[in-house]
Amino acid sequence: MLASLFRTPGGPEVLELAEVPVPVPGPGEVLVRVLAAGVQPADAAVRRGWSPPGTTVELPAIPGNEFAGVVERLGPGSHGWSPGDEVLGFRLLGGHAQYVTAPADQLVAKPATMSWAEAGSLSASGQTAHVALTELGVGPGDTLLLHGASGGVGTVAVQLARHWGATVIGVASAPNHDHLRALGATPVAYGPGLADRIRAAAPTGVTAVLDAAGHGSLDASLDLGAPLDRIGTIVDYPAALRLGLRTLRGPRTATRLAELTDLHTAGALHLTIAATLPLSRAPEAHHLVEAGHTRGKLVLTPWPTG
Repeated sequence: MLASLFRTPGGPEVLELAEVPVPVPGPGEVLVRVLAAGVQPADAAVRRGWSPPGTTVELPAIPGNEFAGVVERLGPGSHGWSPGDEVLGFRLLGGHAQYVTAPADQLVAKPATMSWAEAGSLSASGQTAHVALTELGVGPGDTLLLHGASGGVGTVAVQLARHWGATVIGVASAPNHDHLRALGATPVAYGPGLADRIRAAAPTGVTAVLDAAGHGSLDASLDLGAPLDRIGTIVDYPAALRLGLRTLRGPRTATRLAELTDLHTAGALHLTIAATLPLSRAPEAHHLVEAGHTRGKLVLTPWPTG
């Protein structure tokens, strides 16, 4: 099979399209033929040399921690799925390839109403947003300040917070403001005077802050009314440690993912795809993710070129 991999850490240019063996599903695992796989900031961090907590990345490594596709084969003792089932799921690495294995309990059924690109883009951003908002206790009556509101995590977080009864002030670049309004958020632009613009948009203050952008967002959020234990980040852990704020992370689960797919089926969650690129253009996808300001998610397809 073909995969986008890197043999040494570095910039997007270290990614190459290479032929590697199709993985064999182990006990309790499923082999999935990938039809779409999202690209996350975490994938770029792994490519630069970061290892997720409790893991050592062995080279050559294939990034990619979310995917959607068709069940091809079951490993020993695996149950709950059959060849031909359409699924989406998650694993730590290996998603940016034509085939991937994953534990059977890390898959959920793909809704018929969900495109392959949407299905491949949902797990990482969707579950990250769900965990973060749950940890912050966002619910009815809250005013949530969301930095990086138009990205993959932000787009889902806006909708979840609104669905759970909160008002959302979304910080994003100006070209993405109409997008945020369509999702139900009040947009605010980056740049000098940010705190004053947030106060104007939320004159009674904010009650919770989720930073999905970094770049000083936590410092700009300290005096806007939210208690310190309701200000957190999914990206800027050094700043959170320095300021005594929260780092928001938690386990991904099929139960959480199924809740998100149910919301999509009910029309309460819409997924925005910035672009769909072939595996050969994975370096471009990584570059765009690291540059920021992407509206929604970038997705790779299993076709090598296009």
